[in-house]
Amino acid sequence: MGHPPSHDNILPKRIILVRHGESQGNLDGAAYTTTPDNQIPLTPHGIEQARLAGERIHQFVSDGGVSQNWKVYFYVSPYRRTRSTLREIGRSFPRNRILGVREECRIREQDFGNFQVEERMKATKSARERFGRFFFRFPEGESAADVFDRLSSFLESLWRDIDMKRIVHHQRCDEEINLIIVSHGLALRVFLMKWFKWTVEQFENLNNFNNCECRVIQLGSGGEYSLAINHSEEEFIQWGLSPEMIADQKWRAKANKGDWNDKCSWYLDTFFDHLPCNSDSDDNGNAPSDQNGEKENNAAPAAPQCR
Repeated sequence: MGHPPSHDNILPKRIILVRHGESQGNLDGAAYTTTPDNQIPLTPHGIEQARLAGERIHQFVSDGGVSQNWKVYFYVSPYRRTRSTLREIGRSFPRNRILGVREECRIREQDFGNFQVEERMKATKSARERFGRFFFRFPEGESAADVFDRLSSFLESLWRDIDMKRIVHHQRCDEEINLIIVSHGLALRVFLMKWFKWTVEQFENLNNFNNCECRVIQLGSGGEYSLAINHSEEEFIQWGLSPEMIADQKWRAKANKGDWNDKCSWYLDTFFDHLPCNSDSDDNGNAPSDQNGEKENNAAPAAPQCR
């Protein structure tokens, strides 16, 4: 998550991730052969998807119109399809509810190179499946690992904006702030990977967002952010989260800020699976002695799963 801000009362209540609506490139891959990726437009259906997404987000953050204590702030990729998506989403929000909007280049789509030759791109994407989605770098383009680096930089800036109150400006600190990030499928998956400290292997199993699909990271009662507050286990399974990742999201929903999830296997025992859960061994790996000075157990214990 980068560096959490020091002022708890200005933490955003929610961070809502939104993929752009259906684009011409989603409909026909040949569009990339003649149109730069950043200029690919939405289809009429994509425009309608974005408009409906705006209505859903407005209903959600306003609690169906019941809440009067909320504001939104937008970050948007500079690509045409994301900007158009935001324009349609924005139709659902009155001006006095919008704190601001920022075009942010670091949340743009993964770079695939320049104009794309369709047959060559099919072969390249096939090679990506064999090589691995995270580390495979497109010729003249980026890998998901490259996207991870720039998303990490964006998160540092995001926390700095929050910490220095650049988002809230003169607003009351008791208002519910909703950050809405309009971006692209892979960039948003990488965002989640960075935010929740998921591993490369876990990223490889994630499924892409649908067009105009939203995923809500919300601040839990104890001060940790979680997907589990607004999303179901069935959704997590559809998205490709493992049972361990799902359990971690449920833990985060009620965890106190700064707590360590001892049951999160990829934090420790993935790398140090020779360690018992509650080892009292000394620094040399020797087991403790009982009251008679004898070793409690001469046999090396089987590596447990600390769950």
